[in-house]
Amino acid sequence: MAKNTGDGFRRGAVNSRTQFQRADGQWQKRDESTGHLMGVKQSPGPWKGVAKEPDGRDTPKSPENWDK
Repeated sequence: MAKNTGDGFRRGAVNSRTQFQRADGQWQKRDESTGHLMGVKQSPGPWKGVAKEPDGRDTPKSPENWDK
């Protein structure tokens, strides 16, 4: 389980979530298992501890493998 340390970083990753940067520059999360789009981050920069797409840790449920 991911935990905030209070020092500006997280220990561990958030499971079953990925994030990508939209054309307008904001970051949006995606549920990895269903593909549903989730929240859009209003403050600058990506979420801490959420993998970026593509993240190199592709799981069978990641968007890169949906059509396989």
